[in-house]
Amino acid sequence: MLSMYLFWFAINTIQAIFTALWTCGWITIALLSLLVTGKSHLAHKLAKHVWAPGLLWGARAKVTVHGLNHIQPSTTYLFAANHQSIIDIPALMVALPMPLHFVVKQELGRIPFLGWYIRAMGMVLITRSRHKEAARKLDRADQAMREGRSFVCFPEGTRSRTGSLGPFKHGAFQPAINAQVPIAPIAIKGSLQVLPSAGFRVRPGEIHVHITSPVQTGDEAITRAQVAALCRDQIQQVLTL
Repeated sequence: MLSMYLFWFAINTIQAIFTALWTCGWITIALLSLLVTGKSHLAHKLAKHVWAPGLLWGARAKVTVHGLNHIQPSTTYLFAANHQSIIDIPALMVALPMPLHFVVKQELGRIPFLGWYIRAMGMVLITRSRHKEAARKLDRADQAMREGRSFVCFPEGTRSRTGSLGPFKHGAFQPAINAQVPIAPIAIKGSLQVLPSAGFRVRPGEIHVHITSPVQTGDEAITRAQVAALCRDQIQQVLTL
C-alpha cells in the first residue's frame, strides 16, 4: 500500500510540474501571438490544438464526444455544462468544434499566466457572492454572443465533489436569453475520476462529453428559470444513464 502511494505521489508530482510548465509556455506563446497579430484566432487555435490536448495527454485522459450532430460549428451557442473537475475546461476545448470563451470564477483570474490569458481573450470573470457586479460582467458575455462568440458556463457555480448534479444558478443563462442564442446543455462524465475537485490526485481515465439538444431562446416569454430547469433535466438524464 505504501509503495503504491509513493508511486502515485511521484507520478502526480511529475504531472503537476509538466502541467505548470506546459501552461506557462503555451500561454506565453498565445499571448505573444495576440500581441503581434492583434487577433485572437491563432491564440484560440493554440489553446484548442496544443495546450488542451497536451494537458489531457499529461493526465493520460482520453476524451470521447457524443452528440456532435446536435450543434453546428457556424452557430453561436451558450454551452451549459456540469462541473466536476478543473480538467473539464481542456476537455471541452478539445470536444467542441468552435473557439470557446468561458464564464469563470474570479479566483482563476489571479493565477499567473492563466489569469492573464483569460483577461486577454475577453473571457468573463465573476465573483459569485457579488450578484450585482456579476450581472454587470455577464452583460459582456451578452454582447460577445451577439458578435458571434460562443461561451461556456458552469451553472452549478462550483465543482461537484461527489459527481452529483447541484442546483443551477439562473443568472448564468440570462446573456443567452438576451442575445437569443441557443443554449446547448453538456453532460460531462468521468472527469471526477481523472482529477477530483480537491487536490491533484490524477488517474488515467476516459472523459465522456455528451452534447444534448439545444434549448432555443427566441421565445420572449421564456424565463431563465425555465431554461435552467430544461438544461438541468437534460444533463441529469445523461448522468443517470
